Amino acid sequence: MLLPLIQRPELSPNRQAFPLVEEFLAKSERLRIEVHKQNGVTVIDCGVHVAGGWEAGVLFASICLGGLAQVKLQWFDFNGLRWPAVEVVTDHPLRACLASQYAGWPINHGKLFAMASGPGRALVHHGSLFELLGYEDHCEKGIICLESEALPTDEVVQSLVAACHCDPTNLYILVTPTASQVGTVQIAARAMETGLSKLMELDYNLGKIDSGWGICPVSPVASDNLSALGRTNDALLYGSTVLYNVRDEDRLDSLVKQVPSCSSKEYGRPFIEVYQEYGNFYDIDRLLFSPAEVWLCNSNNGQSFHAGSLRPDILRTSFGLAIDSYK
Repeated sequence: MLLPLIQRPELSPNRQAFPLVEEFLAKSERLRIEVHKQNGVTVIDCGVHVAGGWEAGVLFASICLGGLAQVKLQWFDFNGLRWPAVEVVTDHPLRACLASQYAGWPINHGKLFAMASGPGRALVHHGSLFELLGYEDHCEKGIICLESEALPTDEVVQSLVAACHCDPTNLYILVTPTASQVGTVQIAARAMETGLSKLMELDYNLGKIDSGWGICPVSPVASDNLSALGRTNDALLYGSTVLYNVRDEDRLDSLVKQVPSCSSKEYGRPFIEVYQEYGNFYDIDRLLFSPAEVWLCNSNNGQSFHAGSLRPDILRTSFGLAIDSYK
């Protein structure tokens, strides 16, 4: 059984992330984003009608993680494929990745469909995940991150205000499409959260996890959101590596083999092919949604366990890389 997260106001994801939101507001022109007020709520466009960029992507991902993780960009060698990557490190993996970053809140209103994540989810604290975590955030400010092709309508904004139980002037909504620079960065920053979700699916006691470190390639921006869905998922499934420090009395060799994406029957196929075959994101084998490579390091006995591998061949095809670029 997962031990409940202790209510610690100083680790409130909304409180920790708000200075990063203020940085967004102060540097909007430099970050190539646009800010406007909508029914009193601050809406920050990070790629719908604006360009956005690398820096905005890092800031968006940091906010989505509740200000409880270090996020940075770097070049990385993915078994012979040298490519830009996003690295995430946190000593608060459950608060950062599950109580904040986890995209478990679908917003479906009229023609708008968006996946909501970010610190504001801990204000709403509805659903089985928050029952499992035993956690809710208490903060006068709320921050919601939307992955969407369109900005929220007035009706959606009002519904988010009601759900977060905060004054409209204290609610901040960040929006980015999947097919954007900000979108590709913030999705790549989800490798660690993807691994935690898989461990939760396997009924592992996440309370034993002390800290986490993940790295994932940042896919090139695709020409449309469907292609972007394929590329960003391939980056996670075939290019990401995560490491968790745990405290466990058991050996972890059998567990670690079940965590990487290679444990799924759909492994080895480009995600867009799998998605088009099923026709529904939620019908796809849940075991597929995992990092490519996983390390579990047990602080109780000093042993480390590894499973999975990187697949640069699939990344090259998915990213549309010309042959001469990697010969």
